[in-house]
Amino acid sequence: MKIVLVAIFFIFIIITLRVFYIEVIDYKKLNNYASNLWSRNLPIKADRGLIYDRNGVILADNVTTTSLVVIPNQIKDKKDVTNKLSKILNVSYDDMYKHINKKTSIERVHPEGRRLSYEVADKIRNLKLDGVYLVKESKRVYPYDTYLAHTLGFVGIDNQGLSGIELTYDKYLTGEDGAIKYFSDAKGNKLELNEVYEQPQNGMNITLTINNEIQTSLERELNNAVTKYNPDRAIGLVMNPNNGEILAISARPNFSPSNYKDYSIEEINRNLPVWATYEPGSTFKIVTLAAALEENKVDLEKDTFYDKGSIKVENATIHCWKHGGHGKETFMEVVENSCNLGINTGTYLNLKKNLQII
Repeated sequence: MKIVLVAIFFIFIIITLRVFYIEVIDYKKLNNYASNLWSRNLPIKADRGLIYDRNGVILADNVTTTSLVVIPNQIKDKKDVTNKLSKILNVSYDDMYKHINKKTSIERVHPEGRRLSYEVADKIRNLKLDGVYLVKESKRVYPYDTYLAHTLGFVGIDNQGLSGIELTYDKYLTGEDGAIKYFSDAKGNKLELNEVYEQPQNGMNITLTINNEIQTSLERELNNAVTKYNPDRAIGLVMNPNNGEILAISARPNFSPSNYKDYSIEEINRNLPVWATYEPGSTFKIVTLAAALEENKVDLEKDTFYDKGSIKVENATIHCWKHGGHGKETFMEVVENSCNLGINTGTYLNLKKNLQII
């Protein structure tokens, strides 16, 4: 009897500890498992973070749209619902029936039911069909359309960043989706219990160094240049020389981020001010000259240079673009003639004047 009582006592202790573990320690885990069996979530998409210029002008915004989801187990007359929805969405009966009859707890009608117009959404809402739901979705919009297209980039249909800033900072711009949680039995029939609303968390906003007013001016001038000269491509970049901040950046050809599928891969993926690197050539001569003038090393009218067509500096031979050179020139004429030797070596070689390249 004593052995039996001791055995029963230990069994009782083991059962008590097990119940304690289940009810206290493992409660959340098991409760989640149970909840997943009889709760369902209607997704509510979070808004993507906004992108601003330096003065608070919105460069990338969101608009609220509506999408269609269905819960097949709650739809009693599948053929009738399929017929009504296919007519409203203007899709084939067979394609819609695949969604309605799918063996899943929740079916997102994609792509036919994504980002519906208000008119279409109202028609579906007025039908008041069991198992048919309209949920909020956020759609990315760009108020200035093609402005900063390559730099801002674009997003996919699920608001995921695909290029540019949208891709680089996607993890910050993307928020956490919410949901409307409802409860159903094992067959998917909705239970008469209060729904639970889980609020979505919007993404973080980003502020750029871009000045939208300067950007507008740059876009206008690039358009004028393309209209006048019809070049294969054009590039514009405005920088604050004191700290390197980019105030405006653009290129041609460009594209509309909202309709990126209408363009070629080369057009949407090549941010020319970054991608198309090349030597500045004669455009940099003005920088050399400006530095020399700033340091009072050159007198444009009095100082002269003789261009004989080529000259050897250290171990390199520098040629002028004009065969035979320009002969004797003042430094004003060096600038007018875009003389390679005069700009690049003239200040270095004129030792009597103690001139040097700055």
